[in-house]
Amino acid sequence: MASSGPRILGVYETVLYAPDVVATARFYADLPGVRLLGEPDDFSAALRLPDGGVLLLFDPARSSDPDRSVPSHGAIGPGHVAFSVESGSLDALADELRARDVEIVRKITWRQGGRSVYVRDPAGNAVELIEGEAWPA
Repeated sequence: MASSGPRILGVYETVLYAPDVVATARFYADLPGVRLLGEPDDFSAALRLPDGGVLLLFDPARSSDPDRSVPSHGAIGPGHVAFSVESGSLDALADELRARDVEIVRKITWRQGGRSVYVRDPAGNAVELIEGEAWPA
C-alpha cells in the first residue's frame, strides 16, 4: 500500500558481526570504493560505501551488552551483505579478489539478467557482489 506521506528513502547503515573486527575491516577496506571512517578497534569499525551508505562491523559479544548507549543487538552465525557493482565490472572484481586469495564461493546468473559473485569475509559472512538486477522492479 503506497503512502503519500513520509517514506523510507533507503538503507542508511547496515551491520555485520565479526569476532575479529580489525581483520574483517581490512577485508572491506580493500574493496574498491570502500573507505574506513577512522581506525577500527576490537569493538567496531565503520566504513563508507560509494553510494553514501555506511557498513558497520561489531564484535557480536560486545554489541549485545544491554548497557550500551544504543539498544543492544547482535547475530549468531554468518550474515549477508550485497554490494551493487558497476555494469561490466563483476568479472574484473572477481579476478581481483582471487588475486588476493579470496575464494569465490558461488557465481549466479539471475532470471532478471543480473549476475552475482559470492565470497566470505574473514568472519564467515556471505558477501555478494551483484551486477544488474536479481529482483523484479
